Amino acid sequence: MTEVVSSASHPGLTSPAPQETHPAWLRITHWVNAVAVALMVTSGWQIYNASPLFAGVHFPTQITLGGWLGGALLWHFAAMWLLVVNFLVYLALGVLSGRLVHMLLPVSARGFGRDLAAALRGALVHDDPSRYNMVQKAAYIVVILTIMVLIASGLAIWKPVQFSMLCDLMGGYDTARVVHFFAMTVLVGFFAIHVTMALLVPRSLLSMVRGR
Repeated sequence: MTEVVSSASHPGLTSPAPQETHPAWLRITHWVNAVAVALMVTSGWQIYNASPLFAGVHFPTQITLGGWLGGALLWHFAAMWLLVVNFLVYLALGVLSGRLVHMLLPVSARGFGRDLAAALRGALVHDDPSRYNMVQKAAYIVVILTIMVLIASGLAIWKPVQFSMLCDLMGGYDTARVVHFFAMTVLVGFFAIHVTMALLVPRSLLSMVRGR
């Protein structure tokens, strides 16, 4: 028979220390970013309701923030600075620590197709939370680029005269609003999928809270 040896009965034996999956700075910027995005999106929906961009598009007031255009703008601008500062801190620490390159690169078309097919079949494993599969890498790269576009288009809308070159690069004020809207839509889509996957794999959520 196989004898099971426990650390409780043998004090000299210790279980291995849990592996760190996410450093503290990453967890802090992750959750601050989540709050900032939620505030910006819900207040942005109230702004769009007051000044509709597309005919027939209206967001239920129950999921908007601000109550009216002026209130929504105050929330939106406050959350904008939170998002920008937090995003810059995330990028700076990610680059300086080497984590961005280590975790998000390389990405190959073949590997992405393989992991995407496995995900659609429900067969994609995620045994090691400290490593990302190709689908995760591509998703995080897309969301980083989307936030950059969101900030750039937001600046063009906010100060079209002061950021006239940026506004022209976006195709003008009205086009910048469209770009901003679709960047927001991509971010909301990522957010919905991200939350769903975290609920389906609770260990990944716990690791983002505890770091281990």
